[in-house]
Amino acid sequence: MSLHSHNLGKIHVYTGNGKGKTTAALGLALRAIGAGYKVYIIQFLKGQDYSELKSLRPLKKITLKRFGERTFIHKIGTKPDRIATLEAFSWAKKIIKSNKFDIVILDEVFLATFFKLIKVSEVVSLIKKKSKNVELVLTGRKAPVQIIRLADYVTEMKEIKHPYQKGLLARKGIED
Repeated sequence: MSLHSHNLGKIHVYTGNGKGKTTAALGLALRAIGAGYKVYIIQFLKGQDYSELKSLRPLKKITLKRFGERTFIHKIGTKPDRIATLEAFSWAKKIIKSNKFDIVILDEVFLATFFKLIKVSEVVSLIKKKSKNVELVLTGRKAPVQIIRLADYVTEMKEIKHPYQKGLLARKGIED
């Protein structure tokens, strides 16, 4: 843990149907390592290789572990998804309990709760049991109200306009 981790311990939620939830969490991670913090990012149900993740590789104070299939799955909730989610959640508990990281990001954890791959009550329990010095960031659409109530920061990304509404596919380095 960093020397100034006594200032940490808040809960952040990035949710909503707009783009930018993961990007916002990664922005917070960049700011945090600039201040000397150690960051651990756990991605639920994400196996694809996104451009923003490639930019993390040279950064020594950010650790990233991904759980999920390499291809996009149209029907989430299959057995591989359930196994990957349980592994990710188990890993998250271990990392948070280790107290070796100042900030832990659970990216797309709400996708896992929405598809009932893990129970909302289990995520609530994880939040309540975490060390008071660990800053916890949770992302994904459809954040459960129980977690929104526990959070210190809640940001909703609201889609107002997006080029894919006109058929534009994701562009490398911009949306992908």
